[in-house]
Amino acid sequence: MVAKLLPPHNLSASEVAEQEGISVATIYKWRKEAREQGRCLPDAGDGSAESWSSRDKFAAVVETAAMNAEEVTEYCRRRGLYPEQIQAWRRDCERATSLSQEERRREALDTKEQRKRIRELERELKRKEAALAETAALLTLRKKARAIWGDEDE
Repeated sequence: MVAKLLPPHNLSASEVAEQEGISVATIYKWRKEAREQGRCLPDAGDGSAESWSSRDKFAAVVETAAMNAEEVTEYCRRRGLYPEQIQAWRRDCERATSLSQEERRREALDTKEQRKRIRELERELKRKEAALAETAALLTLRKKARAIWGDEDE
């Protein structure tokens, strides 16, 4: 059933379900299980490269990594792809890896700056809390002094 989702059939899940008299949910479940086993299955039944999920594209790149040109061509023929698409997906994966390294580096710098800013803010907050406590103590003392000795005007 799952093979009907792939080239040369390129049927949608609903078409396979209708032909076989099975619920669409069952077809989706079988497709999900096949993906978990490492098989590349596009999302839509149109067979175009755009219907492949990022996960499936990555799996295709991994599957073809050790293949020679003839094997890649045969692989692509079976799946309704072009070798150029596999090459483009491979470049995208390589770019994504380098971007993620740059992003991690940038995030580490941002985190370091945020920690420094947090320490500065905590230091300032402690200083302001101490000033507030001192002001409250002075006001309390002034009130007590007035209660004991009265106002200067009196």
